[in-house]
Amino acid sequence: MARSYTVRTYGCQMNVHDSERMAGLLESAGYTRAASDDAADVVVFNTCAVRENADNRLYGNLSHLAPVKRSRPGMQIAVGGCLAQKDRSEIVRRAPWVDVVFGTHNVHALPVLLERARHNSEAQVEIADSLEVFPSTLPARRESAYAGWVSISVGCNNTCTFCIVPSLRGTEKDRRPGDVLAEVQALAADGVLEVTLLGQNVNSYGVEFGDRGAFAKLLRACGDIEGLERVRFTSPHPRDFTSDVIAAMAETPNVCPQLHMPLQSGSDDVLRRMRRSYRSSRYLAILDEVRASLPDAAISTDIIVGFPGETEEDFRATLDVVAQARFASAFTFQYSPRPGTPAADLPDQLPKDVVQERYMRLVALQEEISWEQNRAIEGRVVEVLVAAGEGRKDGATHRLSGRARDGRLVHFAPGSAGSIGSGIRPGDVVEVAIGYGAPHHLVADGPVLSHRRTRAGDAHDRPTTSATGLGLPTFGAPAPVAATTDVCGVS
Repeated sequence: MARSYTVRTYGCQMNVHDSERMAGLLESAGYTRAASDDAADVVVFNTCAVRENADNRLYGNLSHLAPVKRSRPGMQIAVGGCLAQKDRSEIVRRAPWVDVVFGTHNVHALPVLLERARHNSEAQVEIADSLEVFPSTLPARRESAYAGWVSISVGCNNTCTFCIVPSLRGTEKDRRPGDVLAEVQALAADGVLEVTLLGQNVNSYGVEFGDRGAFAKLLRACGDIEGLERVRFTSPHPRDFTSDVIAAMAETPNVCPQLHMPLQSGSDDVLRRMRRSYRSSRYLAILDEVRASLPDAAISTDIIVGFPGETEEDFRATLDVVAQARFASAFTFQYSPRPGTPAADLPDQLPKDVVQERYMRLVALQEEISWEQNRAIEGRVVEVLVAAGEGRKDGATHRLSGRARDGRLVHFAPGSAGSIGSGIRPGDVVEVAIGYGAPHHLVADGPVLSHRRTRAGDAHDRPTTSATGLGLPTFGAPAPVAATTDVCGVS
């Protein structure tokens, strides 16, 4: 009987991408998805090391599994991802019931390590110090029939003082454009409508093979792929953001009018201490140029509150930049020191109550701006790609959800039987008129105006398929990969 597995994912979109590869590898090795987390023979944790509570979360979850494993001989636990790369054998020391520890550079080794641990009856800890196999060349078990992640690079060449990711993911390694486009074409041929290009710093793509214009060219090339309706990317770094990328965004119809570009702080002094190689005026100038070419672009960001030495004046500078930038949304974080980063050893670490008070002021300002931005969309007709992850809004109204082209979350009511909008599936495309803009979502008013059935929607009606072959992802029905996705904020 085949052994079953589940993957629990924490952290950024890159980890979600890696988890799909872990699932594909396991299925290629003969494992099957567990019907529930509790029933899995193998539990894989794909970890994040960016936030302060990442360690506590992992070891807390491992503690909960210890009695389960004692009661189920043969059950295995594997820990991978950034925290595994950082803690290495410390994980087995603190949680000796863990069977396998593997890092960010050797995802491909997971099935072999599990088998070796079973054969040898002892924990296997294998952490590679450099990339061995590019994750996107591995088989994948995608979580969605309509949307796919495509990694264009891994690692980062920046030295931001608050960020531990470069030491865990390594320096930037770029895939060749032909390999990236081949994967995107394979996804589109499989019915995928939306692709997100991933990298720790996507707009530095091409530096490794000597083409600084490679990212803009890649965006334009995606525009020529038949069946691909939406292209997104995350995350760019302001230092490397160039006019050719903005032109490619504006001139390539399937590139979505959406931009997520981390600010981190509006204070030039804080940016300097963060080793962010731009200043607030440069950041705002990029936004002005984007909006000149894409007036309706929804722009989001990451902001860290309470970086060591941040004064009230520094914080007010952040509020000023946020007020000028008019972000559609922002991922806001209270600074937490990460061991191994230069910022952890800086003087003037701020008291938690000061950081919390500033954080609440920033959230209040951004929520006001987000609400104003969303109210401005009331009355417009928007195209929505119906999502499975967002699911039904509530049982009383049976509203469905999806994303507009600019990335905003939209709730809408499906049509009654026999009307436009009846029988809507995840992956289908609808048009609706927005009646109400809330701070964090939009609500459609009235009936669905149009409904287009898609191959991606059809795929949700098909039986689950297993992942076979190298680099040719296949789709399976949503399964227990418990993602708690944060924006990594490393760009």
